[in-house]
Amino acid sequence: MGQTKASVRKKVLIPIQKTSGTFVTFHGLHDGHEHIAIGLGPWDVVKSPLVRLHSECLTGDVFGSARCDCGDQLQEAMLKLEDEGGILLYLRQEGRGIGLYNKLDAYELQQQGMDTYEANRFLGFGEDERTYLVAAQMLDALGIGEIRLLSNNPDKRNQLEKHGIIVNDFVTTGVFLKNENRNYLSAKVEVTGHKIALNGDEKCFAYHALP
Repeated sequence: MGQTKASVRKKVLIPIQKTSGTFVTFHGLHDGHEHIAIGLGPWDVVKSPLVRLHSECLTGDVFGSARCDCGDQLQEAMLKLEDEGGILLYLRQEGRGIGLYNKLDAYELQQQGMDTYEANRFLGFGEDERTYLVAAQMLDALGIGEIRLLSNNPDKRNQLEKHGIIVNDFVTTGVFLKNENRNYLSAKVEVTGHKIALNGDEKCFAYHALP
């Protein structure tokens, strides 16, 4: 990887939504934040596990905000990972790395007509402040060198490969389109090349709670 290696700090099995996940904490992550990995299904016996890099989104993940698709993607990911055996890397990168308060400021600007990237730039940030070295460190610490990536974001694949992780497959998520997030999803497609089928004929993914 060419960077300081991280190591596993502790693994804790926690019951979640009628299943269980192995929550993994780490020593030595380069940004010093408390990122976690959650192993679901037969995650530790799959040669090339399905992996979701999910940036923390309090408004979407916890409160079900319709302004984004984060909570929907998280629920879908947990279902897929439980079924196929995989790992959720839950990264403390609220608001594409600008933090919760700034993200809420950006929401206010979006209500005034800016898209999500314009709002970040107006606040003095880059379009996306996230880096995924920590994700590569976490996978390396778990002994995982090749994965199938569950994402719509080509930058995640590019950065993981840059840091030595082999991405064998790029698995796109469902389309979680709502009236409230159409402009948000359109900006992700048009500005940063996300692989979301917003063509008017898409079939939106429907998910259910984990059994």
